[in-house]
Amino acid sequence: MKVGIFSGSFNPVHIGHLALANYICEFENFDEVWFLVSPQSPLKNINDLYPEDQRLEWVKKAIRDYPKFKASDFEWNMPKPSYTIHTLRALREAFPGNIFHLLIGSDNWKIFDQWKDYQILLDEFNVLVYPRRGSENIVISHKNVKACQAPMIDISSTFIRKAIKEGKDLRFFLPEGIIF
Repeated sequence: MKVGIFSGSFNPVHIGHLALANYICEFENFDEVWFLVSPQSPLKNINDLYPEDQRLEWVKKAIRDYPKFKASDFEWNMPKPSYTIHTLRALREAFPGNIFHLLIGSDNWKIFDQWKDYQILLDEFNVLVYPRRGSENIVISHKNVKACQAPMIDISSTFIRKAIKEGKDLRFFLPEGIIF
């Protein structure tokens, strides 16, 4: 099975995440996209995160009616912070029948050489890069990396959190059932 690994804090999950994952399933021919809720990314301050159980519950609510989406807490029992190479290797070992593809934004692709063991990751796994504003003109020069032409959805969890603190009504930016 061809599985896209959409790893993130999902702090909170929003309609941009869902639309992108839907596009990848339907237009890039993935069997499933797994929303891997990361307990602690090396690039994020843990104090800025909602509790991991809350973030996982939000993802489960957001994806409940789409059979190609799965919520995962796979990284929760792994050493922290979470490094993608370790997670992908552990997933491959735990689910040998699946072919895992890492899904990342073009903003992350621009700094991919800063990721732990990025060369090994590129040699062992496929990477699908989706567009993000400010990083549209990316160059891909590796056989295991492909750019996809997903629509650019300029919504971020940072934007959502800031607007909520300001008392904004964001009901149409968040999936049904995700309320603050």
